[in-house]
Amino acid sequence: MEVILFTHPVFALHDTGAWHPERPARLDAAERGVVSSGFAVRRIAPGEIDVELLHLVHRPEYVEAIRRFCAAGGGALDQDTIAVPDSWEAALRSAAAGVEAIDQLRTNDDATAFLAIRPPGHHALVNQAMGFCIFNNVAVSAAVLRAAGARVAIIDWDVHHGNGTQDSFDEDPEVLYVSLHQYPFYPGGGSVVEVGVGPGEGTVVNIPVPAGTGGDVYREAFDRLVGPVLAQFKPEWILISSGYDAHEDDPLAEIRLLDSDYGFMASTLRRFAPPNRVITFLEGGYHLPAITLATAATLRGLAGTHEDGATRRSPDGSHIALERAVEITSRHWDVD
Repeated sequence: MEVILFTHPVFALHDTGAWHPERPARLDAAERGVVSSGFAVRRIAPGEIDVELLHLVHRPEYVEAIRRFCAAGGGALDQDTIAVPDSWEAALRSAAAGVEAIDQLRTNDDATAFLAIRPPGHHALVNQAMGFCIFNNVAVSAAVLRAAGARVAIIDWDVHHGNGTQDSFDEDPEVLYVSLHQYPFYPGGGSVVEVGVGPGEGTVVNIPVPAGTGGDVYREAFDRLVGPVLAQFKPEWILISSGYDAHEDDPLAEIRLLDSDYGFMASTLRRFAPPNRVITFLEGGYHLPAITLATAATLRGLAGTHEDGATRRSPDGSHIALERAVEITSRHWDVD
């Protein structure tokens, strides 16, 4: 399997400040993981996305406001989200990476794409930046695929709920959004009872788990929920919002995954789409060695070469939360 690595030097110029956890070194750590995975790597520097494609997800006035804000010198978009003049180009290239990856994978039978991009995206709303995110990279790619008539599954294992992504597609029956995340936690949404709206009811699957949850519950969730739902939904593409901040070494959260758990989750997804129909978007993750190890494990899982390893046991409350998610999901899908 070839790994097509999308990254660009301008991402390092998106300067969030010396003490900000979302920093350029994260991309270096992810790239080390890509290289250490053992696969052939082809690097592509994404271009700048056509802003008309951004309008598939974001309001035109919001996109223009971001351009003007960056051109005027930038500053704080909210208490967590910083922009500087170079952030405009970085955000355009981050959003373009997934769109370009789609084109690359359509003509390559033995490849997958890993996007080492920043700013990340899954918190960005239709008209609001938040949670380090400016444009919703994975949502833009999903919208492009939807415009071409494809069924798309977005699997979000970032430790924070991807509120922006869910909001983008909660009424769309052709986009499945599955999120495993710490709860209650930032940004506040992601309750198990959020299942989609109107024609999209059932195509949002939230699996919120409490602090202290280990990989045993995540693995059980993939066996009992994520896998069966994917088998019934039958996606043509799988997009992974791959935050590595659920790793037990991450300083910003309290979930206890190991790199072997990411390999397990990725190997499960491999059963429902070939690697050339899977794109991995880097979202969160703030412990550099953990990013490296988990990135390599993700890619090996997608290729089917992952060697399984240890996992952490969860407290009783985590198992209770999973049973609640199974009960809610069973109202829309055949799961156990």
